[in-house]
Amino acid sequence: MRNFWRFASRSVYIPFLYKAQETSWALRSSGRALFLFFVGLLIVSTLGLLYTLNSSIITPVPSYGGVLREGIVGSPRFVNPVLAVSDADHDTVSLIYSGLLRATPEGEYVPELASSWEVSNDGRVYTFSLREGSLFHDNTPVTTEDIVFTVAKAQNPAIKSPLRANWEGVVVEEVDERTVRFTLRSSYAPFIENLTMGILPKHLWEGVSDEEFPFSDLNTSPIGSGAFRVASISRSSAGIPTSFELRSFANSPQRTPYLSKIVLNFYQNEEALVEALKRAEVEAASSLSPSSVEKLQGFNIERSPLNRVFGVFFNQNQSQVLRDRDVREALKIAVDRNALVEEVLGGFGIPLESPVPPTIVNTPLSTLTVRTESGDLAERARQELINAGWEPGADGILTKEEEDEETMRLSFILSTGNVPELKVAASFLKETWERMGAEVELQVFDQGDLSQNVIRPRKYDALLFGEVVGRALDLYAFWHSSQRNDPGLNIALYANSTADGALEELRTTRSEEARVALYKKFEGELKADLPAIFLYAPDFVYSVPNDITGIDLGFIGRPSDRFLSIRDWHREKDYVWPFFVPDRTATNQ
Repeated sequence: MRNFWRFASRSVYIPFLYKAQETSWALRSSGRALFLFFVGLLIVSTLGLLYTLNSSIITPVPSYGGVLREGIVGSPRFVNPVLAVSDADHDTVSLIYSGLLRATPEGEYVPELASSWEVSNDGRVYTFSLREGSLFHDNTPVTTEDIVFTVAKAQNPAIKSPLRANWEGVVVEEVDERTVRFTLRSSYAPFIENLTMGILPKHLWEGVSDEEFPFSDLNTSPIGSGAFRVASISRSSAGIPTSFELRSFANSPQRTPYLSKIVLNFYQNEEALVEALKRAEVEAASSLSPSSVEKLQGFNIERSPLNRVFGVFFNQNQSQVLRDRDVREALKIAVDRNALVEEVLGGFGIPLESPVPPTIVNTPLSTLTVRTESGDLAERARQELINAGWEPGADGILTKEEEDEETMRLSFILSTGNVPELKVAASFLKETWERMGAEVELQVFDQGDLSQNVIRPRKYDALLFGEVVGRALDLYAFWHSSQRNDPGLNIALYANSTADGALEELRTTRSEEARVALYKKFEGELKADLPAIFLYAPDFVYSVPNDITGIDLGFIGRPSDRFLSIRDWHREKDYVWPFFVPDRTATNQ
């Protein structure tokens, strides 16, 4: 020990070491041992303090890497943004393709393939500049030719794209290699949503004829420019994809995703998907029904209001009793929406009394409130009708004597689709309204039969059905009088000139304040006329591992919207001091 102090003191003069040397020599051996113990304790304590301080200061940040295995119900047939129909199609399209703009979970639109855009003062002309360096997955540059080609395919009647109506009357032209212009017949505020459509690579598709377009192998072996590229595909003996392995694409627009790989497995039905979750064959699954959620105790469940409105739509042309506004008002009063959401959806939903879902941006919050009266609502509704001149018959069904001395019986048919949720909801309504004093016959149809033989010819008294409302506050297709007949979607056959005017102005007005005022005007007419009663907006239910962070479900218009924040999802983390935290808004240029 004495030699150590001599060596240390000769090497360099350090007051602390020199003092320690003197102290050590002055002590006996037992004292020196005690002294060294406390010196060691001081060193360990100092290191521990530094470690604790470091741990309290450093912050976790997302790191690149990690795999997500997700199960999806159905098989993708058209992994093609122009032809996509099913949820399986849209899920894969959203990961593989990119558009000029990208929607955000907050309901906004940000540039993706575009670097910037301008809208003319009259709202008819949209001009986009393309981002430099954007590539398809085969490393071919994305140009305005690809955009003009894709829109032309969507507009082509021979292709039969489900997006064709959205592009009707739009003229698209290539200004130069980096600039593209869209010209509308008239101002249409919701047009911006069209510009999220994925872009096809012209150099691969231009040799495919219109007749071959839906049958091309490119529909199931896609090449896009999105956040993920196809690394491998597993197929059944019939050639149908059973699994996609997707790898992150470093040259995608915006920032490269944190996750390095996503594996999508496809299943025949929800039961098979739930079993795959339990076996850990997959670790994520979306659009789960309440009955499936009950089987997944212990799994992490994320939820967000789905952009759909379910209600009962009255056909007053077919049912005489439903022409009576007192009857429609009583049917509305009788329904306990909170109980309906609990019993039918297991609590995975939001009660509604409005034609818009709660995720529509800038919707007045007053439209989202629901009555919370206590007591027997069915009995209250029954009393309202009795006060309006209806009387209980011998069998308890309410009746009313008309001016022509004919007796009208409170009886009608409620039609709906053969979907578990809708069947349970229809039974709930039937029981409620029968307690009120109505005679309700329930008719359940398979989905194809319901669409072709009930909805299209408008052959129903009352229809329990759902409407998928887009991101923009555009209700024209559902409520304008011009849409009363097939293929229009005005299934309440609603006609009101004041409401029509408000809906027309909503389509051309870009000011958010003016749009809210127009919506209130429309909603006021709808409440006065009562052509339908609104019930609930279901939740989007997503089982996903709890170690996947960065998920922001936000605005869910369709299930594939869960991937709007996919670039932020991560499993891996690094720990750095705050001033080393990277700017997450940085993008690939």
